[in-house]
Amino acid sequence: MYSSPPPLKIGELIVARPFILAPMAGFTKSPFRSICLRLGAGLVFTELATAEGILRHGAPTMHYLETLPEETPVAAHIYGSKPESLAEAARVIESLGRFSLIDINCGCPVPKIMRRGGGAALMKNPEKIREIVKMVSQGTSLPITVKTRIGLSPKSINISEIARAVEDGGGKALFIHGRLASNRHNGPADWDMIARIKDEVSIPVIGNGGITTAEEALQAIKEYGVDGVMIGRAALGNPWIFAECLCRWTGKPFVPPTDRERFKVITEHLRELHNFMREEARIRRRPLSRAEGATCRHFYGHLVRYLSGHPGLSKFRKEIVQTTSIDELLKNTSRLLSPFNG
Repeated sequence: MYSSPPPLKIGELIVARPFILAPMAGFTKSPFRSICLRLGAGLVFTELATAEGILRHGAPTMHYLETLPEETPVAAHIYGSKPESLAEAARVIESLGRFSLIDINCGCPVPKIMRRGGGAALMKNPEKIREIVKMVSQGTSLPITVKTRIGLSPKSINISEIARAVEDGGGKALFIHGRLASNRHNGPADWDMIARIKDEVSIPVIGNGGITTAEEALQAIKEYGVDGVMIGRAALGNPWIFAECLCRWTGKPFVPPTDRERFKVITEHLRELHNFMREEARIRRRPLSRAEGATCRHFYGHLVRYLSGHPGLSKFRKEIVQTTSIDELLKNTSRLLSPFNG
C-alpha cells in the first residue's frame, strides 16, 4: 500500500543526502532506484514520461510511474511542451500519492522528444519555461523542479536566462547537466558554468555530468559550491557509490561490498526487474512467457557492470548473451563471484 509522502523541502533533503541518482532511460527502473535509495541516494527519478500519455492514462506511460512502496523520495520525471497539459499531468501525478516532487525535463536531446517541442527544445524559449513552471506549480502542492543543460549549442548558451525563468516561475530547485544538448554525453562537463549559476539564483542547484567516483562527487560540492550532485553512469553496477559518498561526507569509513553482498543485490535487482517486466508485458499485451528472456537481456547492461573487473568476465559475457533463464543466469553469476567465500 502507498501512503502519500510527506511534503518535501528540497533544501533540507540535499543537506542530509546530497547525492542523487540521475534518470537514465532503460536503466533507472524502479528495482534499481530502490536499491540506490537503500544504499544512500538522497533522491531518485522515474524514467522520462510524456505529459500527454499521462493525460490519456496510457498504460505504457503510467507504467513508467510505477514505484515500489518503500521507494521514497522519488521524483516523477516528465516532459511536454504545453503548459496546460503539463499542469494537468502534474495533478494526475499528485493523485497517485507516490511522489515527493515533479521534475520537468528541459534538457533531453533525443530528437523524438525535441521534435515534439519538449526536452531541450524548450531551452530556445526561457519565457515559455517560466510559464510552464508557474502553471504547473499553481496546479499542484508538490514541489516543481527543472532538469536542463547549459545550452543547446556553443552559440546558444543561455542557462542564466533559463535559471532565472525557473526561479521566477516558482521552481524549487534546478538540476543542471553541465554539457550542451548538442554534445549529448560527450566531452567534459562545464562545472564552472554550473557554479556560476549557483551564484546567480537563490534556489538549490544540483550539478550533473562526468562524476565517476565518490571522491569526484565530494570534490564537486566543495569546489563548485553546488547543493548536491547527480550521479548517473557511475552508479550502474555500483549502487554502493552512494554509500561511499555518504561515508566520505560524514567522515565514516567505507567498507566495499563483499562478493556475497554483491551477489545478494544482483539477485534482488534481477528478480524485482522480472516482476516489473512481467507487468510491462501484460500491459503491452505480449506473451508473459517471453518476459523472463526479455528481463535477462535487459539486465545484461547492468550485470556486466556489476561484474566489472572480475576474472573470467570476458568469457562469461557470451553465456550472458545466450541465457534466457533467470535461475541459470544467477547460477553462472554465483560461480563467477563465489559469493559464499566473500
